[in-house]
Amino acid sequence: MDTVLWALMGVVAGACIATQAPINAQLGRNLGVPVAAAGVSFVAGAILLWVLAFGQSVVTSTPIAFGTPAPWTFVAGGVLGAFYVFSNITLTPMIGAAAVMALSVAGQLIGGMLLDKVGFMGMAVREISVGRLAGAALIVAGALMVRTL
Repeated sequence: MDTVLWALMGVVAGACIATQAPINAQLGRNLGVPVAAAGVSFVAGAILLWVLAFGQSVVTSTPIAFGTPAPWTFVAGGVLGAFYVFSNITLTPMIGAAAVMALSVAGQLIGGMLLDKVGFMGMAVREISVGRLAGAALIVAGALMVRTL
């Protein structure tokens, strides 16, 4: 049952991203500077996440260990996320939300397979099998079909 709930959470998260793209694109049009919408989105998200992080820290009596991570990790995820959100804001009005999401999923899958292959940042190594390649090819084909048909 847990597997079904985790899968459902992934699907809901994907739907949130799909919904976020046109909302942020509209915000970017209204603000006149699309990248400003990305900034607003990140500030709103950061405020919510910090409230949740400090709340969880208090509830679990677990202090946040700011001195432990490598310094570059404090900015790397945010920079990558900012590029993703900026790309969505820029591309959604031009090619549509479905195409942006399809291409994003294809890129995420290809990138994820490469990261799995090398065990990036301590992840378990997972080989790129024929089945995984076939699945990736189908997703890329689907993304291209969503974009062009």
